[in-house]
Amino acid sequence: MIRLGVIGAGGRGRIAKLAHRPEAGVEIAVACDTNEAVFDEYRQLCGSGLVTTHDWLEVVDRDDLDAIFIATPDFLHEAQAIAALDAGKIVYLEKPLAITIEGCDRVLAAADRGSGRLYVGHNMRFFPVMQKMKQIIDAGTIGDVQAIWCRHFVDYGGDAYFKDWHSEQRYSTGLLLQKGAHDIDMIHWFAGGYTQRTVGMGKLSVYNRVQNRRKADEYVSAVANEAHWPPLSQAGFSPIIDVEDHSMMLMQLDNGVQASYQQCHYTPDGHRNYTIIGTQGRIENIGCNSTDEHPAHIQLWTKRCGASINNYETITVPPVPGSHGGADPQIIDDFLNFIRTGQSRGACPLDARMSVAAGVMATCSLRQNNQPYDVPRSPCLQQNERASATLFPSRASISRAKL
Repeated sequence: MIRLGVIGAGGRGRIAKLAHRPEAGVEIAVACDTNEAVFDEYRQLCGSGLVTTHDWLEVVDRDDLDAIFIATPDFLHEAQAIAALDAGKIVYLEKPLAITIEGCDRVLAAADRGSGRLYVGHNMRFFPVMQKMKQIIDAGTIGDVQAIWCRHFVDYGGDAYFKDWHSEQRYSTGLLLQKGAHDIDMIHWFAGGYTQRTVGMGKLSVYNRVQNRRKADEYVSAVANEAHWPPLSQAGFSPIIDVEDHSMMLMQLDNGVQASYQQCHYTPDGHRNYTIIGTQGRIENIGCNSTDEHPAHIQLWTKRCGASINNYETITVPPVPGSHGGADPQIIDDFLNFIRTGQSRGACPLDARMSVAAGVMATCSLRQNNQPYDVPRSPCLQQNERASATLFPSRASISRAKL
């Protein structure tokens, strides 16, 4: 039996429940969270034998666990992942890998030096729409990829990122990293390269003007609600907001591909749109999550058509059961295969590091008068080159922090 522990069992950590498959030899044995109510969900699924705790080090220190899910706030990832890897555990670490480049490199070093193994939860690799776009690219249908554009409209940004720890640089670095890590990774995946140089632009333009703020010790539920509109009428925002609510970055990749990413957290609509242009055509997704009522599709242009309307091929992506358009069950399947075989179809730790590195350097750029910055190479790519640690102050080591 493969025995699993979960650190950060609430929130995104609930994805771990998809791995509880006693009939297939996998069980969740330990759940850790600061919210006692979360444990009732796990007891209903796992039975009365479930062990619960508020101390994440108790999970790491157990000898009877094979693997650990870590889905805590981002600023805890580094310390918790290193401790679990040093304890010889197989680790599912929710993205982002860490909130600094040097933090990422410390996690990768821990994965290299011991018996633990690291899997990073970049679930967008498993979105059926994204997988289909990757298949079209790899088949050569649009020729050699030269340019990628991604627009990300986050209609729930005020609910999800400006009422809790996400709103502070000291806990998240910024939303180009925290939220953008997914999209930067997808751009790297589609292009087949990593960002080498980047320039960023953005500012805190709307949510800093919201007057209704919660108290520092007050909890406000970060649940998306369509009634929370318009942005300036919302309530319960963090007392400290110092991350940008819209931002953009340009990327020069190491294989010559050029890309751009734009993110806005106060749009009325929610949408991720990728345009990928090659030497023989282009593709663009309309929707990310397919449903029976609203299936996502991909538009494909391989002939010159000027301004002709609808002169493209439409590729419909059938709905797949499960959360995040079917991506969550797929990534859990992949992680369980990783436990058993060491093989994965998802993002490798270096991929995860490079998405964080690009997001960090773009954030440096937008906060330093839009100066272009090179992205430090990983020690995994060049042993003698050390990642720069000068642009953000290093975070204090978190030894026994609360979730």
